[in-house]
Amino acid sequence: MERSKFQLDESQIPSTWYNIAADLPGAPLAPALNPATGAPLTRDEMGATMPEPIIDQELSTERDIEIPEPVRQLYAQWRPSPLYRARRLEQALGTPAKIYYKYEGVAPSGSHKPNTGIPQAYYNKQAGKTGLITETGAGQWGSATALSAALFGLTAKVFMVKVSFQQKPYRRALMESYGATCVPSPSPETAVGREILAKYPDSPGSLGIATSEALETAAKDPSLGYVLGSAANHVLLHQTVIGQEALLQMELAGDYPDVIVGCSGGGSNLAGLTFPFIGAQLRGGPAVRVLAVEPAACPTLTRGTIAYDYADTGRLGPLFRMHTLGHEFMPPPVHAGGLRAHGIGPLVSRAVEDKLIEPVAVGQTGCFEAGVQFARTEGILPAPESTHAIRGAIDEALKCRAEGVSRTILFGLSGHGHFDLVAYDKYFAGTLEDDVVNEEQLDLAAASIPQLGGATS
Repeated sequence: MERSKFQLDESQIPSTWYNIAADLPGAPLAPALNPATGAPLTRDEMGATMPEPIIDQELSTERDIEIPEPVRQLYAQWRPSPLYRARRLEQALGTPAKIYYKYEGVAPSGSHKPNTGIPQAYYNKQAGKTGLITETGAGQWGSATALSAALFGLTAKVFMVKVSFQQKPYRRALMESYGATCVPSPSPETAVGREILAKYPDSPGSLGIATSEALETAAKDPSLGYVLGSAANHVLLHQTVIGQEALLQMELAGDYPDVIVGCSGGGSNLAGLTFPFIGAQLRGGPAVRVLAVEPAACPTLTRGTIAYDYADTGRLGPLFRMHTLGHEFMPPPVHAGGLRAHGIGPLVSRAVEDKLIEPVAVGQTGCFEAGVQFARTEGILPAPESTHAIRGAIDEALKCRAEGVSRTILFGLSGHGHFDLVAYDKYFAGTLEDDVVNEEQLDLAAASIPQLGGATS
């Protein structure tokens, strides 16, 4: 038999998270700023939303950070996750390329998100919090938060972007099954939500608005720990268990990727898979070409500006130096709700600046076409977010066919699409559209970016 699955033993679950900040060349990562003073955030200011160990991780430049044993024990329910060789997809494409994918949909909630949900719940429990509060786009992070809260005996409340709340009712049902409360955002529960609804009663919502609602709620209740599912340094750190396992699994396969592809929204899945490989390259290992595939309807990396901006629409949080479309950007309601973020993680942004990651923007119908081809060859129905990585991997494999060369391609399959069947229904009915944003929309949103020293364009 030709081997198609490369699996590790539980003893090989990483014992540390990998911090790429230790290996990035040049100046240190630009700090987050207090918007009132323009000065770097202090530990005390960060403590308003973060337990001490997470503050340490957010600021650390150490390469390896120990994973607490209770977290590793919970990881062991599904980690190490499998790495597959996509032999049937290769055959269908007629490509000489070798295609591998790291599958995170084996986690209980169906995606990579519990990799950071569990440690954040653990640290908040240690800090004496009795509940978690957060925001979610497509619901993958909300589901992971609900699961993680249940595992540690905490309550959970999730503000879910309204268009995703409407598109994906079963993600809401999954959160409720774990014991969480799910609220469509913008909502009348917060001042930010009421202000948005007064101006735009039919607002589809955005991740920035949902973030503001979660932050406002957390600020009013000290028993709640605010947790977030992407972009922040510590979140990207937690996700590196993906890439560390993949390094060992590629050794089992007797191979090494020439190209690594990940879907790109806030950056957690992309960073989780690619940062350990990029770090190995920076320390003298094999060179890899890394592709970040984002929606053309929310082109943060390909058409955004590098500047200090807010992560939330209501401007309740700090300022981060990152690729951004402007915190008032309202993305079209594409079905890859997890990729509808106006800004991306500063570490990912820095890697793009340093030309360690190459961004690509694609339309959603082409992504669903790739997702269906993948399902019909490999048998796994991918989440809409994951179809972006599949699209990028297939396009690279087709280039190999056209050039008559064999390259090894690794992509991240960040989750399954079992709760996204409404979107697939629309694709099969021919009613799924390629939403685009024009220059006028981008210019209007970019005008919301604060004019501060330290920003570049």
